[in-house]
Amino acid sequence: MLLKKLTELNGVSGNENAVSNFILSEISKYADEITKDTLGNLIFYKKGKNPSGKTVGVFAHMDEVGLIATSITDDGYIKFSQVGGLDDRILLTQRVSVGDNAIKGIIGIKAVHLQTKDERKRVVKTEDMYIDIGAENKEEALKFVQKGDYISFDSGFVSLYGSRIKAKALDDRVGCAIMMDLIKNTYDEDIYFCFTVQEETGLRGASVLSRRLNPDISFVLESTTASDTAFSPKHLYSTSLGGGPVLTNMDRGAYSDKKLNEFVLGIAKENNIKYQYKLSANGGNDARALQTGASGSRVCSISLPCRYIHSPVCVADMEDFDSMKALIHNVLCKINTFSATEVK
Repeated sequence: MLLKKLTELNGVSGNENAVSNFILSEISKYADEITKDTLGNLIFYKKGKNPSGKTVGVFAHMDEVGLIATSITDDGYIKFSQVGGLDDRILLTQRVSVGDNAIKGIIGIKAVHLQTKDERKRVVKTEDMYIDIGAENKEEALKFVQKGDYISFDSGFVSLYGSRIKAKALDDRVGCAIMMDLIKNTYDEDIYFCFTVQEETGLRGASVLSRRLNPDISFVLESTTASDTAFSPKHLYSTSLGGGPVLTNMDRGAYSDKKLNEFVLGIAKENNIKYQYKLSANGGNDARALQTGASGSRVCSISLPCRYIHSPVCVADMEDFDSMKALIHNVLCKINTFSATEVK
């Protein structure tokens, strides 16, 4: 499965080469023109059958949250910092892969038996953790690990009950997988399928592309927080697994274009595709950089609901995934009928 292969690649923000190389190897033959820019963004241009002249971009980011090695102790342990937004509470005892050679390690702390009463009560901070690769000392560890090595979670793709799955990096290999299928089609409009870098560390790739492409219309394919978990009040749910792909009105970074959202909503209803709206304004994605870059762009985020996002054990529903792919495909089939120049 394409999504399985993508999630099991390591691509911490700033180190997306393994992901971009895989994408290039899989879909280059479907593009009319391919560009890899200085930052690492991949742009696949697909000519349309009857283009109107509007610039349409579809975006998904290749990077994932992770860690980076900052020092090696005399005892051979690796100290690290976070890359992207992580919760300290999900790090402890996780299995990780360090560096290009994927050296295996475990995130640890001082043994519970040696902790003070106060230490046992508080959340352990990243700066108090270390990675144990089994080295006896610093000299031995330095044979395998260097400062600046990227560190990924060592977590495989697993099928759960029914159509549910568990994997790391569903944010945003989901969007990448969908775009890799979409590019096999030819639409009326010219489409730029853009795989961005460094979204998790400041939307940097999309910021560059907003100026390079200056798209009239931008669709951002993402993952977003599903809050239908135990002990969460239903009235506080943001999105729910099984509810279909998610449309966003606004988040902390962008306002989705109202006309474009209505257009997508109409396509969903016309094709009997289940959908839901995000019921919170938290989070953000490449839409912010695209909406405000260059001359501005009409943006629409279409997302997959995902539990435990930004962790090694993201959980999603493949029925939502299939519905999300069907929705954006049908939208692109009719995007030539949407006016990108009409005043809002």
